[in-house]
Amino acid sequence: MPDTPRQPSVLFVCVHNAGRSQMAAAFLTHLAGDRVQVRSAGSAPAGTVNPAVVEALAEVGIDISAEVPKVLTVEAVQASDVVITMGCGDTCPVFPGKRYLDWRLPDPAGQGVDAVRPIRDEIEERVRALITEIAPPARA
Repeated sequence: MPDTPRQPSVLFVCVHNAGRSQMAAAFLTHLAGDRVQVRSAGSAPAGTVNPAVVEALAEVGIDISAEVPKVLTVEAVQASDVVITMGCGDTCPVFPGKRYLDWRLPDPAGQGVDAVRPIRDEIEERVRALITEIAPPARA
């Protein structure tokens, strides 16, 4: 039986899990499929995902209308290889052996879809680069 590389896992974290982390998780799921295990969470989750974020992703063919913000847990961090923070500050737990990245991006909270589009596009670029690094396509 050939060695199959272990599926990497990524956790995206922001404060409300209603904007940036939801977009990043949606793009990673959409673009990498089952090559990466994807989680997202917030240190102080909102009640719903930002409607402008839902609309901006729908424009590029990604439906997150059924997503709900999730609370950040120690278990989610421990189960992830890469933890990408987006403005959660010191509330993100840090564990040895994990890779941490901080993506500094504008917060889409309270913004309309016109303001969310450039944030969406920046997140897509970063996610594409991340996939190239952690989950390149399998060679035939």
